[in-house]
Amino acid sequence: MTAAVLPPPDRVTLTGTGALAARIERDPELNAPGRTVLLVDSGVLDTPVHRRLTEVLGPRPYESLTLTGAGDLADVLALAARLEGAARVFALGGGALLDRAKLATLAAAGRAVAGRLTVPQRSGLVVLTRVPPRPMPLVAVPTTIGTGSEASAVACLGYADAKRLVMAAELRPEFAVRDPLATGTLPRHLFVEGVLEAFFRLVSPYIGDHADQPGPDARVRAAAVELLRLGYEAVATTRTGGPATTAQRERAARLSAEIHTRHFHDERDPYAVKGWLVANELSTVLGLRKMTAVAALLPPLWRAVDRGETRLGSGRRLRGLWSAVRAGAGQPLPA
Repeated sequence: MTAAVLPPPDRVTLTGTGALAARIERDPELNAPGRTVLLVDSGVLDTPVHRRLTEVLGPRPYESLTLTGAGDLADVLALAARLEGAARVFALGGGALLDRAKLATLAAAGRAVAGRLTVPQRSGLVVLTRVPPRPMPLVAVPTTIGTGSEASAVACLGYADAKRLVMAAELRPEFAVRDPLATGTLPRHLFVEGVLEAFFRLVSPYIGDHADQPGPDARVRAAAVELLRLGYEAVATTRTGGPATTAQRERAARLSAEIHTRHFHDERDPYAVKGWLVANELSTVLGLRKMTAVAALLPPLWRAVDRGETRLGSGRRLRGLWSAVRAGAGQPLPA
């Protein structure tokens, strides 16, 4: 990874809303006087995790804003204007809401970020460098599995003509809260899709980068095996219509966040995720859910890499990864 987009040290991860409550009590960034804003996805209004988060905020006055959908550039800039002067922002929702919150809180720093986001360009990737830091801490509470937006330095942003991926070290939220209560109402198909998304996000930069990094590479292979085993376990658990277990949801949330950290991707080429960028474009153009596009794209993409299409990745590294996955997944997989 180049110095221009190297992520900052990993942010604070809190396990459970109870840990968040304790952190608020002792952290001046989170309890000092000033305006508090809670951004809530309309899909999780009045759910157990929403009620629990409002309890955590307690008697402190706060402003609550309900958001629907992913939003576009205009929505992000409008939200940024509303967040100017806020002392802290809490965001509760899926990857789309968290992306919107990440972009808006960063854009609230001033004109520099908004100016970069509004420059006309053809590329589907927007890399922000030398931008001011977020002017307030962002506390992200994810209610879905797979995107890892609460821990990532990227965000999707809709424009009039396309959807673009915005990359900036400063996008990563200061705090991420993982609580199985937040994913308790997630439908079976979205949970399984989330595990697949985490797998694809993890292995895409590994396969796309031709350089070997022994430490991070070994961690990627181990996490890829764990994700596939988790996916098969969840499918078996929910086959008769029951929910995934609390332990499965905790593991999925942990892995989907961890795969965005330096632990796995330090020194990797940030542009090695070409497969992910193609899948993002495919889902946008065809109006498909992202994982539907990924499931269709993955086999031909990896076949092209395996046959020597070096622009998309390393066939040698793909074969090595797949060998490790087949050996550890505990399920029959094609050679």
